[in-house]
Amino acid sequence: MSSKATYYAIKVTGGREIDVALLIESRSKALGQEVYSIAVLPELKGYLVVESTGLEAIYNVTKELKYLKKGVPRKLSFSDIELFIKPKPVIELIKEGDLVEVIAGPFKGMRAVIVSIDRAKNDVELNILESEFPLTIKVPGDYVRVVRSGEG
Repeated sequence: MSSKATYYAIKVTGGREIDVALLIESRSKALGQEVYSIAVLPELKGYLVVESTGLEAIYNVTKELKYLKKGVPRKLSFSDIELFIKPKPVIELIKEGDLVEVIAGPFKGMRAVIVSIDRAKNDVELNILESEFPLTIKVPGDYVRVVRSGEG
């Protein structure tokens, strides 16, 4: 990858982002244009983020392309798209009452309901559903995976 690569937001028809991304990919290979990556971000409906050396390469691969909206591709900095591509901690995605599966530790594979969450310490308190007696444990937030949201 060149150090001169920049990110551009391209406006496309909503719901056709993947189709346009695949067309851009095949055209860039066929035309030998320097398009390094194409991102379809669910949070940015109607837009593609394309990494390329410049606008000329973008114009060459998008010329007369179906589902492309008119307008100049907007230049983006990495910090603009970093929020969308950086993984969110599991602890921010869960809430009390969610049905979860323990994916690590001694209770691995068991299902539980979240009783409380301590976001500062990255801990969750769980009621294990598969034990013969009421069992409440505290595990790190990374040890759980949401199975079903809401009251379990």
